Amino acid sequence: MTARDLITSDLPPLKVTDDVKKALEWMDDFKVSHLPVIDKTAYVGLVSDVELLDLNLSNDRIGKIKHLLGKPFVFDYQHAYDALKLYAIAKIDVIPVLDEKERYAGAITHVQMLNYFSVLTAAQEPGSIIILEISQHDYSLSQIAQIAESNGAKIVSLFLTPNHDSTLLEVTLKLNLQNAAPVIQTFERFGYNVKASFSQVNETGNLQERYDSLMHYLNM
Repeated sequence: MTARDLITSDLPPLKVTDDVKKALEWMDDFKVSHLPVIDKTAYVGLVSDVELLDLNLSNDRIGKIKHLLGKPFVFDYQHAYDALKLYAIAKIDVIPVLDEKERYAGAITHVQMLNYFSVLTAAQEPGSIIILEISQHDYSLSQIAQIAESNGAKIVSLFLTPNHDSTLLEVTLKLNLQNAAPVIQTFERFGYNVKASFSQVNETGNLQERYDSLMHYLNM
């Protein structure tokens, strides 16, 4: 997926001839803190509501402050990861997108970025989550996948979170199984540290375990 695939048609850019009052009204209407500014097809920069409010220039045109604007952007052919990276680093809620000739092509909003992250992590898919904590030297994707698949599970998403204070990695797995108990037991049998797990059947499972324990006790 490229940045082009994430462009929204619902967010118009500002023109250099638009005034600051209009810019602030649009930001309020579209629930964003930033808007791209263009001069015909040329990308001029990204303006924020904080900048406009600080300048107190409600009747002035945006073009008057274009020299003050930053110019964050991604090209439309770049991977969506690059847009996600810019979104996180620059802390902006609108990402301008340019074509290969550096003409303004559109924008990606925080809504598109959150939807993309949801797809990336399979957040909307039913299933369970297992978080492993392992040494970076011991990380083996093939072994982790083999353990999951040996229990009839498929990994629908996986991402790594390094610990900058140690050599440990946090491996977050999203499985297509709602009950991850058999997979967790196998990971532990292979010496993996299961830091946490989340399952849609956790509460039901706990109640069933308590009921089974009670029945066992009563039958003794």
